[in-house]
Amino acid sequence: MNLTLATAGRVLDQLRADHRTIALVLVLPCLLIGLIAWMFDGTPVLDQFGPMLVGLFPLIVMFLVTSVATLRERQSGTLERLMTTPVRKGDFVAGYALAFATLALFQSLVVVGFATLVGMDVAGPLGLVIVVALLDAVLGCCLGLAASALARSEFQAVQMMPAILFPQLITCGLLMPRDEMPQVLEWLSRVFPLTYAIEAMQGLAAGDQWVDIRGAVGVIALFIVGAVALGVLTLPRRTP
Repeated sequence: MNLTLATAGRVLDQLRADHRTIALVLVLPCLLIGLIAWMFDGTPVLDQFGPMLVGLFPLIVMFLVTSVATLRERQSGTLERLMTTPVRKGDFVAGYALAFATLALFQSLVVVGFATLVGMDVAGPLGLVIVVALLDAVLGCCLGLAASALARSEFQAVQMMPAILFPQLITCGLLMPRDEMPQVLEWLSRVFPLTYAIEAMQGLAAGDQWVDIRGAVGVIALFIVGAVALGVLTLPRRTP
């Protein structure tokens, strides 16, 4: 645990010094939501789709930031040096996950607060929106960790994003209700974590309570655990 916390502290120190990453994580989602609120001012669009976007934007941004940042650790030789110390792969992945989860917490609070400020009105509990947004951001972190273990360059890490996220975006129910999709695509959507994130946010937008979304939240949590485990198993000890 001490090694995990030390790794997380080191990563957070690096993030504090990286103002561009902080801007990407905190400012970009707010900017996009602000543009949507401006475009559809006076309509119920933000109330209907705002919670889904609050969960979607952090997931995408955190996936990109985490995958690239972790890959840089490998390319700079930091990972190889750490592997000569008592730090294990599990400590490395857990430390990174904890550090980016902390950043994701701030991101969720900022993005949900900003969306509420610009007019998003959620029928369900706002606290649950923050919780699901946080889980979505953490899911993006963990998927980014797993993707970085498979990439050999930053370009490949960026390429992982459309390969992993775009099929989920198409089938999660954001563009079309899942029950109206071809049956094969509806079945496929059930194995994607983003489906359950959007399902939870859609429910909260409609007024659902914890008892209504706990199943979807549980599935998201299981995907987070699975992504962390995959990151540990596939993380190479040497830089390719």
